[in-house]
Amino acid sequence: MLMQNRQAFQPVEAATDIARGGRSLGSLFQMSTVELVPAGKAICWEGDAAKHLFQVVEGVVRLQRIIGEGRRVITAFHFAGDVIGAFLQSDFLFTAEAVTDCKIRRVSRKSFNEEVGRCDLLRPEYISLLCKETVAAHDQMVLLSKKNAEERLCTFIARLVSRRNAEVHKGLLRIPMNRQDIADYLGLTIETVSRTITKLASRNVLVPEGRHDLRIVNLRRLQELSGNPDDFSEKTCHSVSLH
Repeated sequence: MLMQNRQAFQPVEAATDIARGGRSLGSLFQMSTVELVPAGKAICWEGDAAKHLFQVVEGVVRLQRIIGEGRRVITAFHFAGDVIGAFLQSDFLFTAEAVTDCKIRRVSRKSFNEEVGRCDLLRPEYISLLCKETVAAHDQMVLLSKKNAEERLCTFIARLVSRRNAEVHKGLLRIPMNRQDIADYLGLTIETVSRTITKLASRNVLVPEGRHDLRIVNLRRLQELSGNPDDFSEKTCHSVSLH
């Protein structure tokens, strides 16, 4: 069941200025009403019929699953512009929850598939989206299976820095998720995350400032400690000025 049926969303605006002729995956969402999702509220639940796709307009969304005796595993974070639910499964394989107050748009899977099927311009973009999700899943598998705690955390932080819309100002990086979220994403305990941040601070790589900010002191060293610095080279990621 979707949160809209439980009255968790509040429509705030309708996109009336987007022409039907817009030919991008993003344009398929622009005709939908923007919905507010408060932090901590679910957008969809694992096991529910996947009748919609969602686009994050503002905020951060986490995808999570519950395993074993109630243990939570976070499989991905999605940011503004990201699409949730692109894979063609009949049921959601995850629960999507708002990390921060979010704005989203939704389209029905039926109409989305019809538009992609009839438009030659949309099919390559959709295939590219699926490829990116596959690459992200592969990278996460490598991170969890082969990297130690320090490498995992440094990879996570460096990738946040490299995001094109990252909130970085004079070296201060805004981390919207809390440390328990980070731990559940990296397959670590919250104590290990805290100890690793303290260790990196003692080595003058980064400095925590408050609950949700990290001052990046040495970005190059952070990239090196991630275990695969080539992933964050100027050729493969957005350049971010820290000064």
